[in-house]
Amino acid sequence: MKFKVTDHTKGGDVLLLKNEPYFDRMFFTRDRQQKYLTIAWNTGPVQTVTIDEVAYDLMPDTLLPLMVNQSFYFEHPENIVAWQFSREFYCIVEHDEEVSCVGFLFYGMSDQIFVNLDKPTKKKLLLLLDVFIDEFNTPDNIQVDMLRMLLKRLIIIITRLARVHNVPKEKLPDDKLQVIRKFNILVENHYRTQHSVGFYAGELNKSPKTIANLFSLYNNKSPLQIIQERLVLEAKRLLYYTDKSVKEICYDLGFEDAAYFSNFFKKHTSTSPVEFRGHKLEPAEIK
Repeated sequence: MKFKVTDHTKGGDVLLLKNEPYFDRMFFTRDRQQKYLTIAWNTGPVQTVTIDEVAYDLMPDTLLPLMVNQSFYFEHPENIVAWQFSREFYCIVEHDEEVSCVGFLFYGMSDQIFVNLDKPTKKKLLLLLDVFIDEFNTPDNIQVDMLRMLLKRLIIIITRLARVHNVPKEKLPDDKLQVIRKFNILVENHYRTQHSVGFYAGELNKSPKTIANLFSLYNNKSPLQIIQERLVLEAKRLLYYTDKSVKEICYDLGFEDAAYFSNFFKKHTSTSPVEFRGHKLEPAEIK
């Protein structure tokens, strides 16, 4: 079962997929033009989900937010319910930052988020899913508005649950969480050209030390680690999914010297770019 509605005013799409046997996404090749954010729900038993060639266990009744530029496939896609939407459909100015397409669910953490459903939330989502299907089957002049409202409701529900399990027990004030979220967004937008914490701190009107202190309270990664891990991830994607040379990838990622880039990559992965591309790694190796 697959539904799709396009907002012809803004050009954005929203999709709902359920029990589709071939659901996956290959960002760098087949799906390059379809810039969809995805929320996937495993309604069956534990299965493997592979994201950018890294394998994860996807537990039963677990939700998985996925970014536009992530490639993924599921061991049992027929057990997945997925919502997909483009930023043009949902990410509009009046949306609250916390539940927008640049909100906590997609940018609140630098690591992959898995959201385990409790019974009350699962009940809400089952009811909401029925309403979604009903709206997709009702093509009238308010269909787009209704689907946008339902999508916001979906993101609110999941965000609340995600924050409970992913925000530290000693809860950071919302203004400090917003700084972390904005840092992650800035990194996503500028990692190819800006590799220093100082740049991002300046954009946030904070000192590098303040940013570092915030992250020390939030998780065990430093701001510099987040920048460097994003660079390494993109380098792996380009090596794995494209035919670009190591030198081309080096320049794409803002490095001026190919030898320096190769040393940087090897330091973080224990293998050179040429060696990485030279053999198809097992998921555990790529991670």
